[in-house]
Amino acid sequence: MQPERIQSLNKKELSDNPYVIYWMQSSQRVDCNHALQYAVEKANDLDKPLLVYFGVTDNFPEANWRHYRFMLEGLREVKMELEKRKVKMIIRKISPERGAEELSAYAALIVVDRGYLRIERQWRDYLSTHAECPVVQVETNVIVPVETVSDKGEYSAATLRRKLNKLLDRFAAPLEEEEVKISSLNLDVGFDELDVEDLDTAFEKLNLDRTVKPVDRFIGGTNQAKVFLEDFIENKLSKYSQLKNDPSLDYSSNLSPYLHFGQISPLYIYNRFLEIEDDNKADFLEELVVRRELSMNFVYYNGGYDTIHSLHEWARNTLEDHKGDAREYIYSLEDLEGAHTHDPYWNAAQMEMVLTGKMHGYMRMYWGKKILEWSKTPEEAYNAAIYLNNKYSLDGRDPNGFAGVAWCFGKHDRGWKERNIFGKIRYMNDKGLERKFDMESYLEKVQRLSL
Repeated sequence: MQPERIQSLNKKELSDNPYVIYWMQSSQRVDCNHALQYAVEKANDLDKPLLVYFGVTDNFPEANWRHYRFMLEGLREVKMELEKRKVKMIIRKISPERGAEELSAYAALIVVDRGYLRIERQWRDYLSTHAECPVVQVETNVIVPVETVSDKGEYSAATLRRKLNKLLDRFAAPLEEEEVKISSLNLDVGFDELDVEDLDTAFEKLNLDRTVKPVDRFIGGTNQAKVFLEDFIENKLSKYSQLKNDPSLDYSSNLSPYLHFGQISPLYIYNRFLEIEDDNKADFLEELVVRRELSMNFVYYNGGYDTIHSLHEWARNTLEDHKGDAREYIYSLEDLEGAHTHDPYWNAAQMEMVLTGKMHGYMRMYWGKKILEWSKTPEEAYNAAIYLNNKYSLDGRDPNGFAGVAWCFGKHDRGWKERNIFGKIRYMNDKGLERKFDMESYLEKVQRLSL
């Protein structure tokens, strides 16, 4: 395992407490998980059993029933897979960092995976200060560790790509996995646990926003992620570059919800594609590696990643210059959320997200641009896009989601021809959609979803 993935978060000395604990949070999987594997190795070195802990808080920012259902489906699978490997998993209804703090009294060492969002970093900072044992963070949700690639927020995909390409070969090495020596399955740690085998019962204990229902299209867990991956390779990859942008078709991998919850490793996907000879894989790997890791770089180095202040200066200035421009249409947040606009393509994109938990990637760009065009101010538009994407998308509320919204407002892009409202921000319109795609087929596809 590359040492750059491993970071000590405090200077506590190893104790003789009975367990090594892996606090699983952002990497909700067993396969190809560097943090889990590091914890296994340390437990074996210390001749101690390994416990895996996950804390479920029912007030994670902007998360609702849809997100929790998908996550708990995945955690149910993780618990079963760990049992096969003689590792006990404890899932508790508690703020994650508080639960980890309580467990630290019994831990010789706590290992935690890395998260990049504000709340994830706050949780880990809290534990590093309050834990009674050493805390080690292991980075496993990117192929190349964020700080190894760059020590600053990158301007664009091009600037990050050059740095990534120099490091990919070394960090793409497959993870060597080791089994635990000592089973922890019979250990009783004395804490109440959230039973995820019966999800309905688990949900009764969680005080959730239930206004956004779960979706049938996506079932959480690594096994389902791998089904989508293999289907993509077998049935879509050969035409991916040609057809990926067509919203009337379905040539996406559908992996983004699984990557969001850490239910599948980007390294696993990357190495699976190294086995394939197909020129179309270059476009897919650009999105998996460069674009995805650019989003991690964005939220890590930009504290205002969820606000309009995260934009480049030129983008903020051009939007400010055109803030007072006349707008033909202005829609409220309620209009947008209900898909009550004059534009059938935009309405369909919004409903696709509401009904399935995911929006076609090309339509998400169009969707974001039109929110800018139809809002009273750029700030109102930015906030609306963040709100809607986070509320309904299974792959919202993460670096990719925040970077995707920011891109619609000029982040990681360049200036274009100046025009009303947009200034120099890249423009999209319905005529462009109609020139490129069979938009009537897209409307019909979304209509069928509501039947």
